[in-house]
Amino acid sequence: MFRPSILATLLLPLAMAVHAEVINIDNAELARLSASGAAVIDIRTAPEWKETGVVSGSKLLTFFDEKGQSDPAHWLGQLKSLTKPGQPVVLICRSGNRSRTVAQFMSQQAGYKTVYNVTSGINVWSREGRPVVPSNSPLVTCAAGAAC
Repeated sequence: MFRPSILATLLLPLAMAVHAEVINIDNAELARLSASGAAVIDIRTAPEWKETGVVSGSKLLTFFDEKGQSDPAHWLGQLKSLTKPGQPVVLICRSGNRSRTVAQFMSQQAGYKTVYNVTSGINVWSREGRPVVPSNSPLVTCAAGAAC
């Protein structure tokens, strides 16, 4: 027979998954959410930010390094200086693949309730002629302790 504490431990991840949500969005929705003040987290690397620029108002916080390595616990610590789990978060990368992976991690394991994934990434944002700013612009924020 299960003890109540063991049962609660087994059901907690399931309960969190029920309330968590990853929403795939296009660039029009990114523009709307950004304009409404939602936190836009650009998870690309510094060389990528410098190459293409970033969405104005983005918060720069690399998840995967140039070798594809990550430290999710450290990243989450830095993320919490930018936004809290109860707030909606928009994730963007180059093409939408890395941000999809991170969005699933955030919603399933980190307690973030609403995470938006920009499915086409910064590449299509730029191709559509949407505005970008240099990564060192005062309109961009880096997480405390992050190398941006």
